[in-house]
Amino acid sequence: MVPKRFLKWKKVFGKVESKRIPIRKIWDHAIDLKETFKPQKGRIYLLSKIEREEVQKFVEDQLRKGYIRLSKFP
Repeated sequence: MVPKRFLKWKKVFGKVESKRIPIRKIWDHAIDLKETFKPQKGRIYLLSKIEREEVQKFVEDQLRKGYIRLSKFP
């Protein structure tokens, strides 16, 4: 299923490897949106109840893994 030219990176996408966070680097940084972005009220995407539940599960999983973190943005 994976094209031959990508097989050397196949291990990176395995189940065990996908649960690891990359090592922090000196060039990692936060992006401060407070100055440039004004949030709008309301939903950006209209989702069904099932879709909202799936998105919520995904976000909770990513938070648990440490891939994302809660925003300081209002």
